[in-house]
Parts: sequence; structure tokens; C-alpha cells
Amino acid sequence: MGKLVLVDHLTLDGVMQAPGRADEDVRDGFARGGWAVPGNDEVMGSVLGKGMGRGGALLFGRRTYEDFYGFWPHQAGSPFTDVLNRARKYVVSRTLPEPLPWENSVLVRDVGDVEGIKDEGLMVFGSGVLARELMRRGLVDEWLLMIHPLVLGAGRRLFDGVEVGLRLVDSVTTTTGVVIATYRGREEA
Repeated sequence: MGKLVLVDHLTLDGVMQAPGRADEDVRDGFARGGWAVPGNDEVMGSVLGKGMGRGGALLFGRRTYEDFYGFWPHQAGSPFTDVLNRARKYVVSRTLPEPLPWENSVLVRDVGDVEGIKDEGLMVFGSGVLARELMRRGLVDEWLLMIHPLVLGAGRRLFDGVEVGLRLVDSVTTTTGVVIATYRGREEA
């Protein structure tokens, strides 16, 4: 059976909103976007590259899918571009029309249908609303969290309204002080 792995950048206070750039997600007046960029280094690139190298499909919520599609297909020279373009991408949305514009993209109208595609192995990047719903339904097997040594005090949080017990199974500290922690549910061996 394949795993469903959440991959997210977080601050110490759990914020996951807009890690990549200032205009990424300004909902609720969030003006601190791009906070994760100073934490990027070769260690993080290596860990993420290994994860992407495992294969499997990607799972996105609508907002993250549209954001990734607007950026990644146009990043010539990045090792992640070809991997993302070739990967099967499932998108959970009730509002997106078909066909989806990014190659190898499949629309999933209901989050309840994710259980049926989980055998492929799924990685979820960002997608906070979707991630929280997947956690509530007990569908997440592993959390790969890049925890940045930063407290923002505001912003959307990954675990908002979710209760889950986690067990640390691996950790790596980057040269910038980001802790890349891999967790599984407490009950999993």
C-alpha cells in the first residue's frame, strides 16, 4: 500500500502560509510571504530531491496546483521542473473546469476519493485546506516538515483545528538551522 506524505514548510509557531514569495498567498492580509526562502540550502535540496526521486503521484488542493502550474513548468534548468511535469498530479477541487492545463493532471472532485488513489503513493505539497482534511480523515501516513527557526505570530497554520499524535522517525538539520523532521502517526510501526 502506498503512503500519503505531507511535505510542508512551517515556522516554529506552525505557520505554513506563503513560504515561497511575498505574493504567494495574501489571504487575511498576510504580508510576510517568502519567509522560507532564506532557509533554503543544499541539504534541503538533497532531502527534497530524494523524496521526489521515490516516485509516486502528487496531490494538490486547487490553490497550490494553480500556484505550482504558474511557476514550475517555466523553470528551465531546475531539476524539479521535469519531475513535476512528468508526475501524475491529482487535484482536489469542486470548482476547476476540465481539462486541467498542466500535463498529467487529473481532477478529483471529492476529498473522499483520495483513499482510492492512495495506493499509488501520494505527496502533498502545501495545500493547507486539503492537508487538514486529509489529517481529519486519518489518510496521512507521514509528515515531512521543514521547520524554520522563525516565529511569525500570524498566518494560516498547518495543524489548525486538527489533533494528531506524531512520532519522530528521522531528522536532519540544515546549514541554515531548518530542522527537516519526518514524522509518522504514533500508532504506526
